[in-house]
Amino acid sequence: MSKYNPEDALKKLTPIQFHITQECGTEPAFHNEFWSNKKEGIYVDVVSGEPLFSSIDKFDSGTGWPSFTKPLEAKNITEKSDESLFMSRTEVKSAKADSHLGHVFPDGPGPTGLRYCINSAALRFIPKEALEKEGYGKYLKLFSK
Repeated sequence: MSKYNPEDALKKLTPIQFHITQECGTEPAFHNEFWSNKKEGIYVDVVSGEPLFSSIDKFDSGTGWPSFTKPLEAKNITEKSDESLFMSRTEVKSAKADSHLGHVFPDGPGPTGLRYCINSAALRFIPKEALEKEGYGKYLKLFSK
């Protein structure tokens, strides 16, 4: 995991990553990188590298976006009320980079009953076999049987 520098990080974003994370955008359902990803690993903030979610907590919500029952590290997630689009929702952001990630809804499966509906463009996936090399080795224990 490299040291986070906000200015450098934002320069490396693609236009869709910038739109999602910095302008509270939403990518198309079923047309994004991770909605159907079934590989083992963790998902980190594309801007800061903060560990956010694990494949262990990922489920198919049928919505076309990656969905998780809980964050990997609760301290790396912030939530705030979002009254845009004529509805009341709870926005999910990364704590360090303040990246818009998506929204959390109370219609998920057990044990939490939550559905963290997250934009793929806000995430970078680190496969289990690359965790050590990428500086996230402490999460390897999640995937040992």
